[in-house]
Formats: sequence, C-alpha cells, structure tokens
Amino acid sequence: MKKLHAAVALIALGLGSNAFAYDALVNFNGEVTDQTCKIDGSDSAVTKTVNLPTVSVNALATVGDWAGRTPFNFQLTDCSSARATAHFEPGPTIDTANGNLINQAAAGSNAQIQLLNDSFSPINLATNGGSQTVDTSSGSATLQYYAQYFANVAPVIAGPVTSSVYMTLDYQ
Repeated sequence: MKKLHAAVALIALGLGSNAFAYDALVNFNGEVTDQTCKIDGSDSAVTKTVNLPTVSVNALATVGDWAGRTPFNFQLTDCSSARATAHFEPGPTIDTANGNLINQAAAGSNAQIQLLNDSFSPINLATNGGSQTVDTSSGSATLQYYAQYFANVAPVIAGPVTSSVYMTLDYQ
C-alpha cells in the first residue's frame, strides 16, 4: 500500500510540473529618473486653460468644418535631460471614433474640440496621443499645439464648449 501511495505521489508531482509549462517569459526594464523640466515655470503639475474664441454655428455648418483655431504651448525650462516627449493621455473625454475631445459642458453645443500638432496636423487622441519630441539639451524647449472647434455632426447647435485632457512628459 505504501508503494502505491509513493507511486501516486510521484505521478502527481510529474503531472503538476506539466501544468506549469511556460510559453513565454517577459522581462521588463526601465528607469526612474530625477531628470525633468519645469513646465511653464512650475516644478509641479500645471493646469493650462486655452480660451477658444466665440464662433458662429454657420462656421461649423458641414461635418468636418473647423473654426476658431487657437495656438497654445508649453514652455519647458531648467531641463536636465537631452530630450522630452509629450503625449496626451487617453480618457473618457476623448471620442474614440475620431480622437477629438468631447464637449463636457452641461446643455452645451455638440461641437467637439480638435487638437493639432505644431505642423497643423490633427492629433487623434484615441490612437496615438500626439507624441511630440523636443530637444531639451540646451535646457529649454517649446511644445507648440493648436485647438479648434470641430463639427463632428451637422447641424452644430449653439452652446458652451468645454473639455480637458491630461498630458504627460517622458524624458530621455
């Protein structure tokens, strides 16, 4: 009987090792750095408000129309790294169909806010976050962006338009 128990135990151990066979091993490497930049003169997170101009619904009469293009930027100073990469974070304020910002104003317009990079190309916040890398080896740099109203549907109705998105900087 003891031999039977020993045999069953050996078989169980053998079966157990097969249950833990691995198909892949994933290693992760990274670095936490104290190399940063001040953003708009601040050592901590900043809140930037971009005020778009008031526009007529007639300027947004057709799906795809845009109006009220407004520049905004982030001034990076006291940088201790060679490069900084900015990207906008995904979140609930982003329309996953087109990557624009959804209006969050109660009883507001159905217009959206579209962000553009420094080359005036639309940033699809749902897919790429609009990554922009700048050389900070001189200790400073400017991240240039634009915001504009966007007609995702027609007709666009009158009302307030507000939204927000988080931006993150990575340092190399």
